Amino acid sequence: MKDYVVDKLRNICLLSHGGAGKTTLTECMLFNAGVLERFGKVSDGNTTSDYDPEEVKRKISISTTLNPVEYKEHRINIIDTPGYFDFVGEVMSGIRVADGAIILVSGKNGVAVGTEKSWAYCKERNIPRFFFVNNMEDENADFDKVLEQFSEKFGSGVAPFEIPFKENGKLIGVIDVINRVALRFEKEVVETAVPAAFEAQVEAAWEKIKEAVAETDEELMEKYFAGEEFTPDEIQHGIQKGIELGYIIPIFGGSAFANIGVKNLTAAIVEYMPSPADRPVEIAFKAGTEDEVELKPDPSAPVAALVFKTIADPFVGRINFFRVYSGTVRADSSLLNTTTGKQEKMSALFMLRGKKQINMSTVIAGDIAAVAKLASTSTNDTLCDAARPVKIDGVNFPAPMLSLCIEPKTKGDEEKINSGVHKLMDEDKTIGLVNNTETHQVVLSGVGEQHLDVVVSKLKTKFNVLVDLKDVRVPYRETIRKKVRVEGKHKKQSGGHGQYGHVWIEFEPGEADGLTFEEKIVGGSVPKQYHPAVEKGLIDSISKGVLAGYPVVHLKAVLVDGSYHDVDSSEMAFKLAARKAYKEGLPKAGPVLLEPIAHVEVNVPDEYMGDIIGDLNKRRGRIMGMNPVGDGMQQVVAEVPLAEVYKYATDLRSMTHGRGSFGYTFERYDEAPPLVAQKVIDEAKKLMVEEEED
Repeated sequence: MKDYVVDKLRNICLLSHGGAGKTTLTECMLFNAGVLERFGKVSDGNTTSDYDPEEVKRKISISTTLNPVEYKEHRINIIDTPGYFDFVGEVMSGIRVADGAIILVSGKNGVAVGTEKSWAYCKERNIPRFFFVNNMEDENADFDKVLEQFSEKFGSGVAPFEIPFKENGKLIGVIDVINRVALRFEKEVVETAVPAAFEAQVEAAWEKIKEAVAETDEELMEKYFAGEEFTPDEIQHGIQKGIELGYIIPIFGGSAFANIGVKNLTAAIVEYMPSPADRPVEIAFKAGTEDEVELKPDPSAPVAALVFKTIADPFVGRINFFRVYSGTVRADSSLLNTTTGKQEKMSALFMLRGKKQINMSTVIAGDIAAVAKLASTSTNDTLCDAARPVKIDGVNFPAPMLSLCIEPKTKGDEEKINSGVHKLMDEDKTIGLVNNTETHQVVLSGVGEQHLDVVVSKLKTKFNVLVDLKDVRVPYRETIRKKVRVEGKHKKQSGGHGQYGHVWIEFEPGEADGLTFEEKIVGGSVPKQYHPAVEKGLIDSISKGVLAGYPVVHLKAVLVDGSYHDVDSSEMAFKLAARKAYKEGLPKAGPVLLEPIAHVEVNVPDEYMGDIIGDLNKRRGRIMGMNPVGDGMQQVVAEVPLAEVYKYATDLRSMTHGRGSFGYTFERYDEAPPLVAQKVIDEAKKLMVEEEED
C-alpha cells in the first residue's frame, strides 16, 4: 500500500444499532475499491470484517476491525465497530481514534436505541458525523419517515445530501442533492435529470444546505440574504466547516447490499470529512506530571502514539493497534512505553484489513497501524520517543455491569480458567475476574449476558476449558445486638500433661469494624502470657458467624475472669477455651445478619423515570435523589441491597430498551430484614450440608 501525507488520510468509524449493515457497508466499500474479488455476506460468514469464529457463528460483529480503502489518492481507514450493546468496549476503542463517523440507520426500522447511543458517542468525542440510511432496497423501507425521525431526534442540522428513489417498488438509484442530478444504477451508473416527483424535495433539501452553509461565515450569510448564488468552492468549504462545527449533519441513503449510493458516500467522506490535520490538536501530558503537551500531526515531530486495541492472534501472538498522533513510527525503531517505563522494539509494522496483514515501513502522524510481539504493551499504553516522554489519555471503557460465578465443569481446570480469561482480558478491557476468598467463588464480570456468553464460548474454543456460570454469593456479615457474659472451659486429661484453659468473656457490640479485644483481669486469674492466645482464638472464630457462617463484625470481647493450672495450662488450651466461649455466647447475644448496601446511580431517559423508581423500590432500594443530566436524561441516585444489583444490568436494559445505564459502589452494611435473613440462613445451612456430604 502506498504512502500518504496527513491531509490525504481519513479515519472513519462506522456506528449503528445492531443489524443496520456496518459490516456489509465495509464489504461494499472494499469491493468498490477493487481489493476484494467477491462481495462477502454476513449470512454466509465470509465478510472481511467478521472473521472471528464467534462472529461467523453468531452472524454479528463482536470486535472492532480496521479496513483501509484507497479512493482518489486518499486512504480511508474504516473502523467497523459492533452494534450490539454488550460489546460497547469495542465501540469505545474505535471511536477514540476516529476523526469522523458514519451512523448507519435501517430504512425499514428507522432510528433505534443504538442510533441515539451512536449520536451521543459522537457528541461526547466532538467528532463530525454523517447518517447513511441503509437497506433502502427493502420494500418496507421509508426514507421520508426516517428523515422526520432525524429532525425530531437530532435537530435542524440534519440535511439530505442524497435521496434514494424507486420505480415500481424497486430501488434503482439516488439523487445527488448538491449537484441536483439523479444517478440510476443499471448495468452502469447513468446520470439523468431529477425525477419530477422529487424536484420539490430536492429543492427543499438544497435550500436547507445553503442556509446551513451561510451560517458558517458572515460574508456567506450576507450573500445568502441578498439572494446571490454560492460558488462551488464556497459550497464545499462551507459544508466542510459546517460539518466540522456540527451545524450540518449530512444524510445519505441507499443500499450497501445492492451497492447503491455507496460510491457517493465514499466520495463525500474524502470531500467533506476532516483529515487528522483538520482536527483539534491532541493534548497529552508530560509523563509523570500534569503539564500539557500539544501533539501536532506533524510527521517530523517526536513520536507519540496511543495503543487503543489488542488482539491475541493464535499464530502471531499479541497484536497491538495504535494511532500515531505525532511523528513517524519506523519499522525496527525503539519507543518508550510511558505506562510501563520499558523500551519496545517496533519490529514488523503492518496494517490489517480484516485479518489480512499489509506490511508497512513507516506510519506517519494521523495514521493507524498495528505491531506484533511487543513485550509489555497493552491497550491504553502510550508509545513515544524517549526524548519526549508523554502520556495520552486512553480509551474510556465502561465498567462491567453483570457478574456471575464461573466454575469449571471438570475439577482441576481452575488454572485453565484463570489463564484463559486473563488472555481474553488483554483483548477486552470490559471483562473482569475476581477471586473472592470470602465466598470461595471466582466472579466473572462483563457488560451483559451476551458478552459473558461469548467469553464462555471463547474459553471452550480457544483454551479447551468448559465452564458453568452461576449466581454470585452475596458477602453477608453477622454481628450482635446484646451484651452477654459467658464461660469457656477446655479441660482434657489423657496421660502425661493435661490441657486446661478457662475463661469468662463479656461479648457486646463494638465500635471498630472487626474484633475489639480487652482484658480486665483482677488478681491474675488468667496470667498475662495467655491473654494473646485468648485474643487469637477469638480472631480465628469471628471468620465464621453462628447464624449462616459469615464473618462477624463490630464485636467487642472483654476477658474478665478465668482460671489456670500450673502444669496443664497452655496457649493452645486458652485459645480453645476462647473459641468455646464464642460459640456459647454469640447465639445468646442477639445475633443478626447484615447485608451489603450499594450506592447506585442509574442514568435513564425522562420517560422511564417512573418505571425505574418503582423497580428500585421493589428491590428494597431507597431513593436518595434525582438529577437532570441533559439531553432528556435523568440520574437516579439510590441505595440498594447488593443482592438486588448483580443482575440489574439485564433488567435495566429490558425496562429501558437499552437506553439506560448504571454503576454502583459498595456503601455500607445494614441489618437484613427478617424474611431476607431467614432465607439466607436456610440457604447457608443447606450449602453446609451439601459441602459436608461432598
